[in-house]
Amino acid sequence: MSKGLGFAVVVLFAALAAGGGYWVGSRAGATAGSHGDAATPRGDAQAAAPAGGERMILYYRNPMGLPDTSPVPKKDSMGMDYIPVYADDQPDDAGAVRVSPARVQTLGVRTAVVESRTLAVPVRASGRVEIDERAQVVVAPRFDGWIERLHVRAVGDVVRKGQPLFSTYSPELQSAGEELRIAERLQRDSSADPVAGEAAARLADATRARLRNLQVGGQAGPRQTLHAPVAGIVLDKAAIEGARFAAGEALFRIADLSRVWVIAEVYERDLAQVRPGQHARVTLDAFPGRTFEARVDYLYPTLNAATRSTPLRLELDNPDGVLRPGMFARVELETGGAAPTLVVPASAVIDDGDRQVVLMALDEGRFQPRPVRLGARDGDFVEVREGVQAGERVVVSANFLIDSESQLRAALSNMAEAAAPLPIHEAEGRFEAFDAELGSVTLTHGEIPALKWPEMTMDFGLASPDLVRGLAPGAPIRFRFEERGPGDYVVTRIEGLGDAATPTAEHRHD
Repeated sequence: MSKGLGFAVVVLFAALAAGGGYWVGSRAGATAGSHGDAATPRGDAQAAAPAGGERMILYYRNPMGLPDTSPVPKKDSMGMDYIPVYADDQPDDAGAVRVSPARVQTLGVRTAVVESRTLAVPVRASGRVEIDERAQVVVAPRFDGWIERLHVRAVGDVVRKGQPLFSTYSPELQSAGEELRIAERLQRDSSADPVAGEAAARLADATRARLRNLQVGGQAGPRQTLHAPVAGIVLDKAAIEGARFAAGEALFRIADLSRVWVIAEVYERDLAQVRPGQHARVTLDAFPGRTFEARVDYLYPTLNAATRSTPLRLELDNPDGVLRPGMFARVELETGGAAPTLVVPASAVIDDGDRQVVLMALDEGRFQPRPVRLGARDGDFVEVREGVQAGERVVVSANFLIDSESQLRAALSNMAEAAAPLPIHEAEGRFEAFDAELGSVTLTHGEIPALKWPEMTMDFGLASPDLVRGLAPGAPIRFRFEERGPGDYVVTRIEGLGDAATPTAEHRHD
């Protein structure tokens, strides 16, 4: 059972135990007296409307709002008088309750205006710092060879663009260089033979193209020095001085960390609120209290079926190098819409699990619970999509106590309705038949103006078979029946008339 509902039940049962029996009994006694079937009980004197315009007291309630009522005046443990609840305290508004100014002050009731504002509802996600994939390179020679000398010797070293990394010796480059020199010499020596000169020129061009594809100079020798293609940090180093390497083997991996990525996972339910270019704030456990500004660079087109999330990429400047790949990051995306909506303070909402209501502050000290349909939340405020209008006032403190009292009043009102007399009608007519199996009786009656019924024959429910004992079909009778519900008419009294007169039979419905 929810907290609000449990408290309301405690209040209701306290009222039933302390004052409900007295109040309902008073109403029931008053009903009996109005029928003229019995004398008004002694206890009805107080429940009946007092003479001289005095206000009728229903019960007395605890002055501190505790779930305790009394049918008679009393004091609480602090010596404070219980507060009378009058019959005319019931306002016209359904479920509303009236609270005196002194009571409002005692409870510390505060209100706020329903206003229109733009909610900045953030979407929160977790992520990690990653290397900008567009700012990293791999140094992998396109020829076989040996490393003769290392110029950068450790992972983490900072390198400049064009800085020497290592020097190599390659027999493949030596062979290619010899081919180029021979082709160039043949080209010079075959000036008298055009065909031989053309062949030597084609060989020289092919060798130069081969050296360019190996990314060495046109007059390259067997020894080459490879340089850093970008500035950055050495992340991986497979090069060892004196070791042999194969063509295509990655010897260095260098990345520029002046700009990094944050890859965050956004849950499926939040995807509609995320878009590229959106402003975001990033925080890291390594730097408490520090916030990094970023923007959404890319929303990946795939969804992880296991986690029901989609990767999101942010770009962050990292000029001082404090953002290290692998760091855990928390991301908060601003998703507030441009259109303002109606909002109330979050403390104004009463949510017991089955209903969401706010307590409206009406005029003349009246308060009314009103069901609402809630929307987005933004810390101290919550969007209300249905139930309130701009400019109305809602209770933001002590609303739970007032709402509980409103539920108590509604419960007592329902008790009063349950104890109210059933509509009763009398008519004369003729007994026609009795159906023992259905427990019904067929009667012919005259016109009944109160129900706008013409003279007709119809079936009625029968409160007891004893009511028709000794009656013959066609016997004239006078009868009384109750209207217990729509279309539910039950005969409770039958009296024979004329020659068919019998002792009056009546069934009392208690």
